[in-house]
Amino acid sequence: MTIPLILDTDPGVDDAFALALAVASPEVSLVGVTTVFGNVSLGSTTANALRLLALLGREDVPVAAGAARPLVHPQARLSSAHGSDGLSGFAHTLPEPTREVDPRDAVTLMRDVLVAADRPVTIAAVGPLTNVALLLAAHPSLRSRIGRIVVMGGGLDGGNITPAAEFNLWCDPEAARRVLVEEDVPVTVVPMDLTGRCAVSAQWLTALAETSEVGAKLVGLTPDYLATYRRFLGWDGMVLHDAVAVAEAVRPGILKSTRFPVDVECSFGPARGALVVDRRLESREHLGVDIALETHVEGLREFVFDRLGALGQAD
Repeated sequence: MTIPLILDTDPGVDDAFALALAVASPEVSLVGVTTVFGNVSLGSTTANALRLLALLGREDVPVAAGAARPLVHPQARLSSAHGSDGLSGFAHTLPEPTREVDPRDAVTLMRDVLVAADRPVTIAAVGPLTNVALLLAAHPSLRSRIGRIVVMGGGLDGGNITPAAEFNLWCDPEAARRVLVEEDVPVTVVPMDLTGRCAVSAQWLTALAETSEVGAKLVGLTPDYLATYRRFLGWDGMVLHDAVAVAEAVRPGILKSTRFPVDVECSFGPARGALVVDRRLESREHLGVDIALETHVEGLREFVFDRLGALGQAD
């Protein structure tokens, strides 16, 4: 029995790989894509999502636009890693979508999916958590219909947008705190500490491009992102943060998690947006969130490659 999945996303190069992985995974049924500001503006993230679904042959999946800004304070800046359009300047190489954005907003689409589902729904949230925070605030009675929220975000040992904060949580710390701290809903956090260890090489990307036209198109979106990560990693590769989180959403347990109490720093000091994890003692209570700390790295890379490599190939 497949798991209904909503992907809340801000495409984004690694988001593109994450969306493709969701489409390629028979364990889940992708029932909706909701977009949020983040790597680029909401208009660009929404357009990118529509184009990516056209590439993947899944224009039946509704795409609803969500929050264009954080809950409280304006976003300080966009990411520079993904290029001007979010896809290294190559969004135009994707097919023109034939389906328009859904007339519903993201929260309404999420609500409708949760109400209609005959089993708990997984939400994979791989951008700023604004849409998810709004959903939980507006429709608290639907918490029980959420099987799990898998969040790509946070860093236990520092950040990537500031010394303390990872980009997704930094974009909207107040929303992140609502989802991770204030709500009683099952959450698995996939932090950049783990996703960074799962980085893929340029050779991995070259091999993926040779599997199919879809693989080649995905790899064709990576130049700006790859250039950024060459500097960070010190070798020729890049980090598929969001695809690692979606791997856990579609195959629970592929990442090994431990439950800890957490908080999110919402002050305007240098630690704004930081994920604060109390690692002194694992949480034995219902409080806290599951934090993915370990995986079989080569197995994870192989899993993602095999799924993405099968896209677009003849049956």
